[in-house]
Amino acid sequence: MVVLAKPCVTWLYKSMQFSVIILAAGQGKRLKSAIPKPLHHLAGRTLISWVINAASNAGASANFIVTGANNSAFIPHIPEDAQLITQNPPQGTGHAVACCLEGLSALDPDHPVVILYADTPLIQPATIAKLAGDVASDLDICSLAFEANDPAGYGRMITDNGKLSAIIEERDASAEQREISLVNGGVMSAKASILCQLLPQLENTNAQGEYYLTDLVMLANQAGHKAGFLCIDKQELAGINDRQQLAELEAVVQETLRKNAMMEGVSMIAPDTVYLSSDTEFGRDIVIEPHVVIGSGCKIGDGCHIKAFSHLEGAVLAPDCIIGPHARLRPGTVLETGVKIGNFVETKNAHFETGAKANHLSYLGDAHIGADANIGAGTITCNYDGFNKYKTEIGANAFIGSNSALVAPVEIGDYAIIGAGSVIAGNVDAHALSLTRAAQRTLDKGAEKFRNKAKSKKGNKAK
Repeated sequence: MVVLAKPCVTWLYKSMQFSVIILAAGQGKRLKSAIPKPLHHLAGRTLISWVINAASNAGASANFIVTGANNSAFIPHIPEDAQLITQNPPQGTGHAVACCLEGLSALDPDHPVVILYADTPLIQPATIAKLAGDVASDLDICSLAFEANDPAGYGRMITDNGKLSAIIEERDASAEQREISLVNGGVMSAKASILCQLLPQLENTNAQGEYYLTDLVMLANQAGHKAGFLCIDKQELAGINDRQQLAELEAVVQETLRKNAMMEGVSMIAPDTVYLSSDTEFGRDIVIEPHVVIGSGCKIGDGCHIKAFSHLEGAVLAPDCIIGPHARLRPGTVLETGVKIGNFVETKNAHFETGAKANHLSYLGDAHIGADANIGAGTITCNYDGFNKYKTEIGANAFIGSNSALVAPVEIGDYAIIGAGSVIAGNVDAHALSLTRAAQRTLDKGAEKFRNKAKSKKGNKAK
């Protein structure tokens, strides 16, 4: 099982500077999607973000990101200092890296460069750092490899006494070479000077008619450079080409995230039914019931209890909150200690102070709710007029009666009471009682008269 990297990872080569090239021009045709493959999500994070995060945690000093012709969609997902480079038209992995030659030529000749793929999100920081370190200390070029039970479809690693002589793509391999079980993992590192020297020498005289990055190994050996390989766990290099593989990798990541959470003190009654995001932050002694979804941007404090069928996204929970069942916390929700959000309550951009509670059947958006306030069933904050959004302020210890509509912008003072069934469009002072209920009328024996009239009407229709 792959151990997912946490935000802070001990870098193996702290004194070493290295750069990464991330190849992200894949169109994902087999995904049947208008979205570029690297921008599909895994556990709430784009595939390319996983790779960028791993490179950053490994200590990369610079990022070259190679995309296809339309790269505007990538901008929100990459570091501001990354160099975004266009490969158009795509002519193979070697051509993609060659698109970075201008930037590579500005680097120190011995500067290590690690070439990564945006669709292999489980690559680990330690592996990236080791690749860079091997080039910095001993090799001129180094490739990742793994032993495959079924090597079909992979490039074969041609070795000689532990040294890497060449990488042969399967379509170009002989029958004897296809029997080799040590296969190419795709990821490679090399000195900047080696890339600048050898990339212009690549040729596309192969079955694909493309410029193969793997041909650099053969060219390096011919030029007298030292080539080697690093053998790792196959799962680190698991790639994504279609939606089935995306789902399979999602399952791998979810299993790891759940196990990590449980090891850190989170109890899950039915772990396989719980969905987590890669950036979820947990405290200790948290209980998560079945069928809970925790989306991106959530922080959950000690002792919280998330009940079944609840959905959280962009929510921050202080300790000892109780959520659900069937609650929905949307982005901007902040819950202080001991807040209770019950069944079929939806929150958005809502800040609940300590001890506040909304136990059932409410929508509370763009709201600030004071300490120990009680929000009755069916209450809604009317925060949108079709053009703009407005805020509702509810004071400490206020009591909002059931089925009330609070028309923002509006302020309800501390200890105020809103009568059930009210529509409140004006401010309510502290300790005041406010209601807009129509006067109640009671008709003596009115129910009996109504039933008799209804029966008579029904009987006439049946004739």
